[in-house]
Amino acid sequence: MDVLLAGGSGFIGSRLCAELLDRGHDVTALSRSPDDDALPDGVETAMGDVRAYDSIADAFEQRDAAVNLVALSPLFEPGGGNEMHDQVHRQGTEHCVEAAEAAGVSRFLQLSALGADPDGPTHYIRAKGRAEEAVRDSDLDWTVVRPSVVFGEGGQFVGFTRKLTPPVLAPLPGGGETRFQPIHVADLVGMLADTLETEAHVGETYEIGGPEQLTLADVAQLVREAQGGSVHVVSVPMSLAGIGMTVGGLIPGVPFGPDQYRSLQFDNTTDDNDIDAFGVAPAEMTTLADYLGIDDGNGAGEATAGAA
Repeated sequence: MDVLLAGGSGFIGSRLCAELLDRGHDVTALSRSPDDDALPDGVETAMGDVRAYDSIADAFEQRDAAVNLVALSPLFEPGGGNEMHDQVHRQGTEHCVEAAEAAGVSRFLQLSALGADPDGPTHYIRAKGRAEEAVRDSDLDWTVVRPSVVFGEGGQFVGFTRKLTPPVLAPLPGGGETRFQPIHVADLVGMLADTLETEAHVGETYEIGGPEQLTLADVAQLVREAQGGSVHVVSVPMSLAGIGMTVGGLIPGVPFGPDQYRSLQFDNTTDDNDIDAFGVAPAEMTTLADYLGIDDGNGAGEATAGAA
């Protein structure tokens, strides 16, 4: 197949480019500022901004499949304000869908997020939900994948946790009880590639998580242990955390705001992990402790491990 990846030079996109290339596909990465050095040899590049339809339309011509990976991180407040989520996720997806339909692209993969909901509690979740609506209302053979937080070299999840948890004593909102189901980027991209190669995935929405569910406190302890230290979690009432993160969002250089506070009020986990749709078992996947290079046999996450 000839595959176009919008956002193909990013954290997930560059890995998916490599995976598709290894499987024998022709791959083009579309981004605002293509960087050949960030991509495997053999990947073509195209320049365009998904917010501007005319800048991307030509890139979809003569493609067999398209993947929309363009996204802003929900972990930090975006430059330009939270309205950027709507511009990039909802409007950007609508433009990708329109361009794919006009070009006669047969397969379309949308990378969404767990909890995506047009009426959800954060700008990010609402924009992701509205983007999904645009994909499902299209005439494309679409697949939607909703992952939990994704970790790996170059990812933001571990760094976000470090920002929230200073060494030794870490005041975490609600005691850090928010649950995540982190998935390693290499595990995710294999499943994303599979969706493009098998007709059985057309018209499906998959909720994907890693092999274990961890609280934010669990993650904080793992991250600090990997640095040779430890951390004691102190519970901050959610009401006070909300004030702190809201005020923090008004201070230049502080990347947290009201959306980040609201996102910590609901879990980022699957009810039924759809990895079995790809023939993947939890034991085959990389845990966060594996990635951090620590032995978690009796450590953080033991009580909460074992995704559904």
